[in-house]
Amino acid sequence: MTIKRQKKDKKYRGSNTHGGGSHKKRRGSGNRGGYGNAGTGKRADHRKFTILKKFGLSYLGKTGFHRKTSVEVKAINISDLPETPKVNLAELGYNKLLGKGTPKIKYEITVDTCSEKAKTKIEKSGGKINILSPAEEPKEQ
Repeated sequence: MTIKRQKKDKKYRGSNTHGGGSHKKRRGSGNRGGYGNAGTGKRADHRKFTILKKFGLSYLGKTGFHRKTSVEVKAINISDLPETPKVNLAELGYNKLLGKGTPKIKYEITVDTCSEKAKTKIEKSGGKINILSPAEEPKEQ
């Protein structure tokens, strides 16, 4: 069953402002003060305290920077290698071999990339390095 209700328009007849307070307050959108979170106080301290209480310190300002093309390099030194003759560094979670330390045994290492120093040290000790994806060489012009 529908209920008959009095429209607000009729209720406010004769009140001059229709519940909007002062005449000045009900003018156009110039009274609004902006859209969305405008006036939250990044520069003029309007409602900064309220916003900080609600959202925390991370609301205002930018932090840090973002690199578009960053590749994570997980490296291991020769001194940290396990003492087994055949080592696959990809299975251990590494993608680069660095040359710090001396090889303890003759290694046969499979790795994505390695430094020149590491390569010479392993080959000098009688070992061998299998590089899966060789580093790009600079183009000669």
